[in-house]
Amino acid sequence: MSDLDHLVVAAADLTEGARWVEQRLGVTMDPGGQHEVFGTHNRLLSLGPDCYLEVVAVDPQAPSPGRARWFELDTEVMRARLAGGPALVHWVVRVPALAGEHVMELARGSNRWALTVEPDGRMPWGGLAPSRILWRTPPPSSLLPDKGIRLEMLRISTPEDAAIRPLIGDVVGPVTVGPGEPGLLATFSTPSGPAAIGGLTAGGA
Repeated sequence: MSDLDHLVVAAADLTEGARWVEQRLGVTMDPGGQHEVFGTHNRLLSLGPDCYLEVVAVDPQAPSPGRARWFELDTEVMRARLAGGPALVHWVVRVPALAGEHVMELARGSNRWALTVEPDGRMPWGGLAPSRILWRTPPPSSLLPDKGIRLEMLRISTPEDAAIRPLIGDVVGPVTVGPGEPGLLATFSTPSGPAAIGGLTAGGA
């Protein structure tokens, strides 16, 4: 079995992405750090003790990573998508063991983890199916300050919903799949009331 670990919001600029989330959820995001392997940086937000939200963007101060960045951030399609504003682009599930051809050992500060990452940076099913993570150190969800935000539901929509269901059958958490334009929509309870963030994939844009 796997557990919903975190949601990924991508942005053309980290400050813009954090502000976008903060305006919708009504709380400030916490500092993250740099991912040297991919030339990106992030901000984080607790969604409770077992889940969190990440905003990630290309770090303009970092050297070129010499490889494709994760979350398709180097693609023209993603750049055009984020030119219109930040978006919820992907989600990641936590697993007890991880092996395979495209597993990378990664670090950010004192955090250590293994993650499934395609060499060209592509996300499974354009972001609709999850990447898988194995934490070597305590996950951020167990360390971030709790600001009262809780994920109510992650809704995956795609015309091929029957094909994607088997890929997430082992996931424990508030995730549903249904027909529609390809995209992700996360709904939350917050101290100021219900809130939502979302994003269509390239196929649904």
